[in-house]
Amino acid sequence: MINKQKHYIYPDKASLAASLACEFEKHITGLLDFQEYVNIALSGGSTPVQFYKSLVISNPQVDWKRVRFFWGDERCVPPHHKESNYGAAHKTLLSPLNIPSANIFKIRGENEPGKEALRYSEVIEKEVTAFDGIPSFDWLFLGMGADGHTLSIFPNQIELWNREELCVVGTHPDSGQKRISFTGKLVENAKRITFLVTGEDKSAVVNKVIFKRDNYLDYPASLVKSEKGLVEWHLDRGAALLFS
Repeated sequence: MINKQKHYIYPDKASLAASLACEFEKHITGLLDFQEYVNIALSGGSTPVQFYKSLVISNPQVDWKRVRFFWGDERCVPPHHKESNYGAAHKTLLSPLNIPSANIFKIRGENEPGKEALRYSEVIEKEVTAFDGIPSFDWLFLGMGADGHTLSIFPNQIELWNREELCVVGTHPDSGQKRISFTGKLVENAKRITFLVTGEDKSAVVNKVIFKRDNYLDYPASLVKSEKGLVEWHLDRGAALLFS
């Protein structure tokens, strides 16, 4: 297990998104020089949406027929619901770029959660090439909440991270909403892991998690490690406010 982290700090959310959009074309085209498909796992939240919009504006010269999209987690709502991670990505990224429907592997949030977690695990096992017996995404994006959760693994259910399944059902601690989420074994086997985190409300937890301070192990985001290399943190100045 490689436990190295690197962080990048930007003036604001917009510059973070624009910079990563530029990096996207370079990285994806480089991968496509050596492999047939690139498999990407997307994240929910407002910062990824800003990234998606910047990506569309930058109009990267990528062979989209060879780029396939999955989701690291999803709320158990229909795809047209305002809280759907798939819905947000479809509106701001997939539809504007005319991504082929065959390349979109969404979590069916409208289905019974337990059955859907199993179904999506099977989809991933079938579609994503395995290394050391575990599917390995080419690029996996993560967010982090002010409570330190990542994907849909919350502090009060942190034990879900180490489950043997590829996907599990989590429950939001306040609303009780069910969510489908990757587990740690799937995250940590990705070739590239990138956090996108913005906002001063997250600065205290970001500081603890990145620098391993105080009770950092209470936060699911602190458990993210890589079997392949670095875990990248892309932050705006608000999220990095307490760095010293």
